[in-house]
Amino acid sequence: MPAKNSPTFFDTHIHLEEFDPRCGELAAARAAGIGYFLVPGVAPQGWDQILALARAESAVWAAPGIHPLAADQWNDETARRLRELLAEPKAAAVGEIGLDRMRSAPPHAIQEKAFRAQLRLAAANDLPVLIHCRKAWRRTLDILREEGAHQCGGILHSFSGSLEIALEGISLGFVIAFGGPLTYPNARRIPEVLKGIPDQAIVLETDAPDLSPEPYRGHRNRPLHLLLIARKVAAIRGWTLERTAAVTTANALRILPRMASREDQP
Repeated sequence: MPAKNSPTFFDTHIHLEEFDPRCGELAAARAAGIGYFLVPGVAPQGWDQILALARAESAVWAAPGIHPLAADQWNDETARRLRELLAEPKAAAVGEIGLDRMRSAPPHAIQEKAFRAQLRLAAANDLPVLIHCRKAWRRTLDILREEGAHQCGGILHSFSGSLEIALEGISLGFVIAFGGPLTYPNARRIPEVLKGIPDQAIVLETDAPDLSPEPYRGHRNRPLHLLLIARKVAAIRGWTLERTAAVTTANALRILPRMASREDQP
């Protein structure tokens, strides 16, 4: 773990379990100044793997949860397992949870049931949440408000909404994660969101191995590509790269208090 007060980058959403540990991707990213990695859950069968990875690597933390596309796996047994895992010291959040309006997704009622239940588990454990939302921002915000999610806050992952939606999310205690889509030549809405929100609401993510930034769009994303996203954020905000690291990492540690309380521990 980097020394306290030493600026370093923080990837708030990366599926490290999808990288062969022998390939050296994590070591290369750490050598380049990426000092923190938060690995979200997708489905129950992957929870043990991401927790094992977090226990083995001081720079890695886990966020077990059920993705909305796997919401039909939510039941009493998965709720019990998740409750147990959230007591783990290296579990820093509940994620990625939310709503997804893809045609192949589980029915809306099933998604909302799993979403609300996981928000309540997060609140009971004083943990923030990682929000996945596709084509359902208004409904997502309504549920966050109804469930009192401002008490735990969290990260709006892969944000694709308007500036108005972003500001509503920020008012509920959330920060906005910027990833590869920010770098696309045809990106219009996301750069405007980045320009229009306060410094303290900005964090970085890769979502690797998905959503590669330019010039690697369409190819497998890598942990190292967080630096390309950071450079784009710096250019849009008029910051140095060092300021980008300092601001976004401080924001991530603030929103993830379990990590912040242990950042200087081995």
